[in-house]
Amino acid sequence: MSLKTSIRILIGAAFLFTAGCKSPLNDEYQVAAYVWPSCHDESRSRDVLWPEGIGEWEIIKKGDPRFEGHYQPRVPLWGYAMDDDPVAMVKKINAAADHGVNMFVFDWYWYDGEPFLESTLNNGFLKAPNNDRMQFYIMWANHDVPGTMWNRYRYDSDTIIWVGEVNWEDYKVMVERIIRQYFRQPNYFKIEGKPVFSIFSFQDLVNSFNGLEGTKEALDYFREEVIKDGLPGLHLQLISRRPMGHAGLIGEEYARGKGLDEIIDYLGINSMTTYNWRMSGIDEDYIRWAENGIAMRNRWDSLLDIPYFPCVSIGWDNTPRYAGLGRESVVHTGNTPESFAAYLQQAKDYLKDRPDQPKLILINAWNEWVEGAYLEPDMKWGYGYLEAVKKVMSGRYDTY
Repeated sequence: MSLKTSIRILIGAAFLFTAGCKSPLNDEYQVAAYVWPSCHDESRSRDVLWPEGIGEWEIIKKGDPRFEGHYQPRVPLWGYAMDDDPVAMVKKINAAADHGVNMFVFDWYWYDGEPFLESTLNNGFLKAPNNDRMQFYIMWANHDVPGTMWNRYRYDSDTIIWVGEVNWEDYKVMVERIIRQYFRQPNYFKIEGKPVFSIFSFQDLVNSFNGLEGTKEALDYFREEVIKDGLPGLHLQLISRRPMGHAGLIGEEYARGKGLDEIIDYLGINSMTTYNWRMSGIDEDYIRWAENGIAMRNRWDSLLDIPYFPCVSIGWDNTPRYAGLGRESVVHTGNTPESFAAYLQQAKDYLKDRPDQPKLILINAWNEWVEGAYLEPDMKWGYGYLEAVKKVMSGRYDTY
């Protein structure tokens, strides 16, 4: 670490004295916001995706309104800070913890034999001197990457940059890296002492290992390596996808003749959640969209004997990524901090009615600026969404 960086971290640490050591709100609930770690420069992303050296801010700044009243481009209140900067991360951590968000879930990538976009976690969060105010865990975002999804100005619609599947050699390197770099951190989130590891595309995992038998072997290997490192095991969390049921979870070709509970028990899956309400489709009206998301949650809950952790979405607008999208692809009516707070309260009540499972709520997201889903303050709402979390988690929701 350079002297200049060390000095900046010490300056940033001064903010700690005004914020205390832990979040004052959530002794009972874990409120975890997904972190999309794209807004920084690293050589691989500059060479392949965002050549301007500011990560995906490059795309976010180019957002254009597609209809009257469309809020584009989205403008951050804190400016276009790099998310791998530990000084900037000090501010993010304090704002999150002070408003009741006591955990980050970092999207984590592995493509072509090496990690991708790790710097936000490694250089930002883990080097921030106040990171003990929050817990964290990682979600392996093991999906394919079409070029147009992350930079439509550089790629056409047919270009696949990376595929989400891995081979055994890479998988073993991944497992060792995850245990060494992350599970050993004192603030890595654990349930019953077991580090939580979330997987975005379970079908891509099953494809990687050619079916359920190979997948079980891979997951058992991961568990064994975790136990060898001195922990009691691994808490495996899956991201639910549509359609509903076991075929939607792992793919029809592998699901034939097997029930959902049978598959979950065979593979040792511990819990499920979702990344956002996008999995239930898009509606221009936030309330209808939210109700569809809750219906999907309740459906999964009815099918499962393992915990399903509720996820609350802030919004959806990924028009900066796709030129052809219009108002029908944007959640733009009724999406306010007050509406979000109502559904965050519902998630809290959902867990209150399930006293036997951990009280974990997921929020999409901390900083999905390019998808219109972020708690970070912006020029339209200010700290409105963070204040909504604070009111709900402090038990003051009725003050709205």
